[in-house]
Amino acid sequence: MGQWHDRPVSQICKELDSSPSGLSARQAQQRLERVGPNELERPAPPSLLMRVWGQLKDPMILVLLAAAGISLAASGGEDWLDGAIILIIVAVNAILSINQEDHAQQALEELRRMSSPMARVVREGREKQVPAAQLVPGDVVRLEAGDLVPADARILECSRLQADESAMTGESVPVEKEPRDALPPDTPLGDQVNMLISGTLITAGRGTALVVATGMDTQMGHIAGMLLEDREGETPLQRKMGEISKSLSFLCLSVCAVMFGVGLIQGRDMLGMFLTAVSLAVAAIPEGLPAIVTIVLAMGVQRLARRGAIVKKLPAVETLGCASVICSDKTGTLTQNRMTVQEVWVPAGAHRREAMVAGCLCSDARLEWRSGAPWASGDPTEAALVVAAAREGVDQRRTEEERPRLGDIPFDSGRKLMSTLHAGKEGGYTLYVKGAPDILLQRCVATPSGPMTQEGRQRALRANEDMARRALRVIAVARRDLSTQPARLEPGEMERGLTFLGLFGLMDPPRPEAKRAVERCHLAGVRPVMITGDHRETAAAVARELGIANAGDLTITGPELDFMPQEVLEEDIARFSVFARVSPEHKMRIVRAWQKKGHVVAMTGDGVNDAPALKAADIGCAMGRSGTDVAKGAAHMILTDDNFSTIVAAIEEGRGIYSNIKKAIHYLLSCNIGEIFTIFTATLLDLGQMPLVPVQLLWLNLVTDSLPALALGVEPVEEGVMEERPRDAKAGLFNRSFSFRLAWQGLMVGGLTLGAYFLGLRVLGEPGLEGAAANTMAFATLTLCQLFHAFNVRSEDRSLFVQGVLSNSAMNKAFLTGLAMQLAVLLLPPLQGVFSVCPMTGKQWLAVGLLAVAPVPICEVSKALARPGRTAGEKPVPPASRETRRPAAK
Repeated sequence: MGQWHDRPVSQICKELDSSPSGLSARQAQQRLERVGPNELERPAPPSLLMRVWGQLKDPMILVLLAAAGISLAASGGEDWLDGAIILIIVAVNAILSINQEDHAQQALEELRRMSSPMARVVREGREKQVPAAQLVPGDVVRLEAGDLVPADARILECSRLQADESAMTGESVPVEKEPRDALPPDTPLGDQVNMLISGTLITAGRGTALVVATGMDTQMGHIAGMLLEDREGETPLQRKMGEISKSLSFLCLSVCAVMFGVGLIQGRDMLGMFLTAVSLAVAAIPEGLPAIVTIVLAMGVQRLARRGAIVKKLPAVETLGCASVICSDKTGTLTQNRMTVQEVWVPAGAHRREAMVAGCLCSDARLEWRSGAPWASGDPTEAALVVAAAREGVDQRRTEEERPRLGDIPFDSGRKLMSTLHAGKEGGYTLYVKGAPDILLQRCVATPSGPMTQEGRQRALRANEDMARRALRVIAVARRDLSTQPARLEPGEMERGLTFLGLFGLMDPPRPEAKRAVERCHLAGVRPVMITGDHRETAAAVARELGIANAGDLTITGPELDFMPQEVLEEDIARFSVFARVSPEHKMRIVRAWQKKGHVVAMTGDGVNDAPALKAADIGCAMGRSGTDVAKGAAHMILTDDNFSTIVAAIEEGRGIYSNIKKAIHYLLSCNIGEIFTIFTATLLDLGQMPLVPVQLLWLNLVTDSLPALALGVEPVEEGVMEERPRDAKAGLFNRSFSFRLAWQGLMVGGLTLGAYFLGLRVLGEPGLEGAAANTMAFATLTLCQLFHAFNVRSEDRSLFVQGVLSNSAMNKAFLTGLAMQLAVLLLPPLQGVFSVCPMTGKQWLAVGLLAVAPVPICEVSKALARPGRTAGEKPVPPASRETRRPAAK
């Protein structure tokens, strides 16, 4: 993609072998065959087979498939139920995930849709309409208000030409275009006034331009290319699941090896010992874990949708929980993308109403009333003046009926003024003028209260400087009373001897809820950063008002970034809170610099220019209402209400989802450790029979374990979660404290089960039925113990009784369902035979009940000992980070 703004038009015409009269039909056809159509490349979509493989290559899935294969091979195909159920779970998990990821390539489709279907082109000296796809470099196109620019083009000539480039540059005000012969090579895209960008909209005027780039060579094509090249990395959750898979694989192999070695030492049958070891290894794998994680994420997606956030890919839900930096676009994301009058300054003796009348009459914007509120269409600046006047009782339509327009002098970038002539209310005529304050004030000789003094002029200039210093766009208005209607409206003759009426200070204001959302970000340890294509002063002012830029924070522009090596940017990235006048490449560099520093980056945006950074970020958040379809297609999440605060709520939800997934993993693994400990210990002690038979293990793994784990997935977000720093995405799930809890709680469950087994075998078993009673008591204790233990896992450190024993209705239902299913197995004769259990006596039931409920008081004592000096239910607040928790600017 070359640069075309920095050379004379004559040189560009020579390079493209063209001229202002355009190409011939033959030249156009030859070039079309050589460079291809003016369309974006279509990447080959992945086949269904590749998408399925993408799901199956997950480490946890591979472990499960290996376990299923070993189980089927070791049993000789006779005991096929375990393997079949594992394969069904894998298939269901893949289907759920693929259904959530059907929009992976929408961004490019929407980019193609934005291309103009037809274009007016000059060929062989005549204007004709052709499909935009047939444009080639060297073509001359003609454009007017309402046209979509069909290709990147260099302006040859124009009249009052303006283009809305907000989707590409972030500039909230239409850009005035002019056919300058050459600009400096390092001119940012948003300041290239002699160029038109493909996919942008002509809002005013007309012009003729020379096509310099088509298809993938355009600025939009460059963005599409970045979307094609950028590959998404693993999410933190996917890395954690890979970590779990490795741990489980090591555990399974270790169990097999140790069990096999023990059997050889004890002189047992080698084949039988191998089958026992493999059965225990298969039992150690929580078969339902991938499906449970997928379902928990899917339920999180539904909750986020109710809060205004639509998540396209399941793992992105959890990624939100560890976001530590939010790189937010300004226009339309933090601001309203609507110019608004913020201040009105009038000279001494003047009235605001006179300034409002001038602002609404000297305008091409048109006032409308929608649901009782004023709204205007047209140029954003003019629309803001018309709306401001209407809010102060100056209705444009009624005012124009009283003072009809008789003529106008259009705005010109050379003189920076616009004038309209109106009939007076009581005879005579009035010329209203608006434009740049420094230019207009030079032509004013009076104010409504008398002659314009030097002191009065200085006061007006100081007011202008004060507004400009606060990044307000300043418009001055004036009038000239005429006794007769002029025959011709000549700017030099008419726009002098004016009466100065006042100044308007305008800006695209911040969203009302954005400031509170930024405050919540700081409280949660999340660093908000503004990235915009707007000017430095405007961006910095908005950032200061919202609290994004605090004392000591710096602002940097795109041209300055061009001279900064990526290594330096990565080192100094935390010093900058505002990035202004940036291009799509800059946005990607910024996102990757934060990622290089170890941060999980969320990127919000709504324009075409945001799409590459949205895709490169760990979590891309597009605006649903004002966002372009391109941005929505590239993002991982869409905010349906265009509310910046929704992403903060989504981060809170993401933290809760991760916590719940961790709880589910904690519950499943601690229960499985209990099962392993029970069987492993029984094998070492050579008790003559196993405490649990295979069908009982299958029942535990696939039924009793899964329901409470799912209930943990909908656990309400714990209090204080947004007062903690983001977790380290690189930190392992199995840290010391988590591994210790898994170990001792698993040993607790296993120990209680073995206790029940020995009570049945040595104490409570009836003569001749000791083995059956021991097996039944162990099975009943282990199952019910796991159901009660699920309540302990609801919080790491908060007391269950402070949290509320019955506060999670899903857990209550899971417990009752699991209890009913287990009692059915233990009490119904047909099921007793299937699961190899026998009826229990009253004493045996009492022993089972006491052992099963024991995990609750044991874990309550453990939680109490772990929180010395804090009241029950209070969560510790970690120390603030210098990067993320900073004092407000003074």
